[in-house]
Amino acid sequence: MPSTDAPPHEFVPVDESTPDLLQQCIDVRIAVFVTEQEFPLDTEIDKYDNPGVSTHILLRLLPSLEPIGTIRITHLSPAEKKLGRLCVLKDYRNFKFGKDLVLAAHDYLLSSPQRVESAEPGRLSVALHSQIYVKGFYAKCGYEEVGPEFDEDGAPHQKMVRYLT
Repeated sequence: MPSTDAPPHEFVPVDESTPDLLQQCIDVRIAVFVTEQEFPLDTEIDKYDNPGVSTHILLRLLPSLEPIGTIRITHLSPAEKKLGRLCVLKDYRNFKFGKDLVLAAHDYLLSSPQRVESAEPGRLSVALHSQIYVKGFYAKCGYEEVGPEFDEDGAPHQKMVRYLT
C-alpha cells in the first residue's frame, strides 16, 4: 500500500515509442546506479535497452511530471519476464515507491496486450537479479531465492522468482 504521505505521482509505461520518456528513465537510472552507487556507465546501459526488448515503468511527480523512479521489464518470452534496474531518487525513498514500482510492473504484466494474447495461459514467471542487501525487500514482494549468489557487474546478486497468475 502506498504511503499516505507520498506526494502526488503517477506510473507511466514507457517503450521505444516514447523516446523522451525513455530517456527520463535512463537518466534516473544513471543518477542512482552510476552517480550514486558508482557502477560503470557501460554496464548500466545494456542490450536489454534496445528497442522492442523491454518496457520501463516511469514514476513521476504530479503536477510537475518530474521523473523520480523507474523499473525495467525485459520480455524474455510471452511467459517469462525479468524485472531489473529498479531505482528511486534518494530524496524520495522514504515513500515506499520501490514497492509501488514492483507492483505497478506486476499490474502492467498482468494486463498487457502481450499477456492477453499469449498462447500460454496460466502463470507468468517473473525473475530478477537482486543485489544482496535488498533480497529482503523482494521477498516481501513475493519473490523467492533460486540458486546460489553470483557476481553481476562487480556486486553480489541473488536470482529471485515470483509467479503471477
